[in-house]
Amino acid sequence: YGITSDIVEYYESYLHSRGVTPNTISFYMRILRAVYNRAVEKDLIEQSFPFRQVYTGIDKTVKRALPLAVIKKIKALDLSLCPALDYARDMFLMSFYLRGMSFIDMAFLRKSDLRNGHVLYRRRKTGQRLTIEWTKEMQVVIDKYPESRAGYLLPIIRNTGINERCAYRNMSYNINRSLKKIAQMINADIPLTLYVARHSWASAAKSKGIPISVISEGMGHDSETTTRIYLASLDTAVVDRANSIILKSL
Repeated sequence: YGITSDIVEYYESYLHSRGVTPNTISFYMRILRAVYNRAVEKDLIEQSFPFRQVYTGIDKTVKRALPLAVIKKIKALDLSLCPALDYARDMFLMSFYLRGMSFIDMAFLRKSDLRNGHVLYRRRKTGQRLTIEWTKEMQVVIDKYPESRAGYLLPIIRNTGINERCAYRNMSYNINRSLKKIAQMINADIPLTLYVARHSWASAAKSKGIPISVISEGMGHDSETTTRIYLASLDTAVVDRANSIILKSL
């Protein structure tokens, strides 16, 4: 029972129905096509070109970045009477402060990852090890909240004896829901999510004239892989200086 054009097209339609983005669908299709072609090379199946009718290109990603002026507006909001919104804003800013760190990496940072004035962690998505200078802006945020009893650095997974994956996903959902309300308050022209902080840091770095070799458009570049290659080869101190320039602009 081989892979046919009908099966591949049905799979593409299924992914579309699940809300998967075109670039992600293309990524899945290219992986599947590579496996299929390897099977053809080994004479396990006959080549029938089942991927001719599905999309396997790469679209330019719609930019999801806020200018520094809007980040300042978010930072300046008085949300003291709305704890849920205040917390969502703090986690958004913390992601920005941490050079656009993804929320899953933030959630699973351990207290032991902060030592000698730096956060040392491994990206869950790529396995890449990164070091980030700990700044006063970051400390101000965590000083607002009780320490996690689960041993984590940030107030995301707060208790022991729970399903940590579920706790992380629930918190991510709640924060993004609150960020939508914050977006309305500042009349943001793009949907506000945690991931926007990642794009916004890259955009801010570019706007400050920081060389593309220090932080590529990345997150706003044609290929996130290219960004990872750039970042992997950089001296951490160079990136920390870039972060310092950005944070001083707030």
